Amino acid sequence: MAIHPIDYRYGSEEMKRIWEEENKLQKLLDVEAALARAHAQLGNIPEESAKIISERANTKWVRVKRVQEIEEEIHHDIMAVVKALSEVCGEHGKYIHLGATSNDIIDTANALLIKESLEIVLNDLKELRTILKSLAKEHKYTVCIGRTHGQHAVPTTYGMKFAIWLDEIQRHIERIEEAKKRILVGQMSGAVGTMASFGEIGLKMQELVMKDLGLKSALISNQIIQRDVYAELMSILAIIASTLDKIALEIRNLQRTEILEISEPFGKKQVGSSTMPHKRNPIRSEKISGLARVIYSNVIPALLNNPLWHERDLTNSSVERVILPETFVLLDEMLKNMKKVLLGLEFFPENIKKNLYLTKNLIMAEPLMLKLTEKGMGRQEAHELVRRLAMKAFEENRDLLEVLSESKEAREYLTDDDLASLKPENYIGMAPQIVDNVIAYIEEKEKTEES
Repeated sequence: MAIHPIDYRYGSEEMKRIWEEENKLQKLLDVEAALARAHAQLGNIPEESAKIISERANTKWVRVKRVQEIEEEIHHDIMAVVKALSEVCGEHGKYIHLGATSNDIIDTANALLIKESLEIVLNDLKELRTILKSLAKEHKYTVCIGRTHGQHAVPTTYGMKFAIWLDEIQRHIERIEEAKKRILVGQMSGAVGTMASFGEIGLKMQELVMKDLGLKSALISNQIIQRDVYAELMSILAIIASTLDKIALEIRNLQRTEILEISEPFGKKQVGSSTMPHKRNPIRSEKISGLARVIYSNVIPALLNNPLWHERDLTNSSVERVILPETFVLLDEMLKNMKKVLLGLEFFPENIKKNLYLTKNLIMAEPLMLKLTEKGMGRQEAHELVRRLAMKAFEENRDLLEVLSESKEAREYLTDDDLASLKPENYIGMAPQIVDNVIAYIEEKEKTEES
């Protein structure tokens, strides 16, 4: 019976399959098989034994149910795997797990699970990158009001919004790729990391096993891979979640009834409320923001797992059984929902323009001040004059440029043509070029990835 929502509500089947019991067991068996092959290569066990162990180290031979039955009896998860594999390998079973400690198997298997999961995350990030690049290009000149402190500031463009998110997604791709060399590591180092159980071939043993599995060897470990590695992983995943939260929050705000510049897609048969039939709630974006909170909270236990007693204790184990699958599955849900939101994003051009002019040109105070300075008025004097005129326009609910045209001080410097040029659409600075620069940078990165 399912209890946690990741079992029935969140995450793709592809991501959840990685963290299901059968695949987790398979990864443990993969490590045991690689260890047997390394032993055979070094002449420690017969080639035939390594062959049999490798052939039978899979979940067709070693069933999850049988492992669970043994663990129920002996209360040790890895020894249950070893015993179950030994049962199906007959006389060759005596060579299984030779020289290894439990976490040699667990931590190396975890690296394989993390590797598979990161590939899904990377693919989703790259698809998001493509979507955002397209939106940035399409809306490079879509002028809208910029907001700081929730207040109208000066004009910007939707291209700028999308390009900012695009640049951030690219950094996440780079973070993952750069961190892989530290995160995707395994060990075969024995009870306290000295490799004493493997004798003088310890370093070679670890090298062979990790090469076989496509992982890097830990430079040093005790009984476990040091948990700063997992803390880094969890931090990167949380930072990715924070970007998705950021995008979702902006969409939610811009979908407010009184703003309604953009909206996440709403299906023809979608229901917004059980009692208010008119509602078009941003439920996907809200879900993204909500799930981000769970992922943020999982960083703390990952940090607490780094300081353990001496060469290790068991306090990290139960935590990691929860936070690793949970974080990957929830982030997977967030990424896939964000792709749907951005692919179906609705724009309301009339509202974008209405909001741009909502303050009756008060947002033109900065370019007005700069124009006065350009014409010869001192900067501080111009700031004070425009401040007074802006306050007057606000109090009288009039257009700032109309109030300005009545100011003798201002008119000494400004002509009718100067006033006519002061339009929000004309005050977007280098926004289109900045967007082009981001797109060019991203396209160069994409070419590098392909080569």
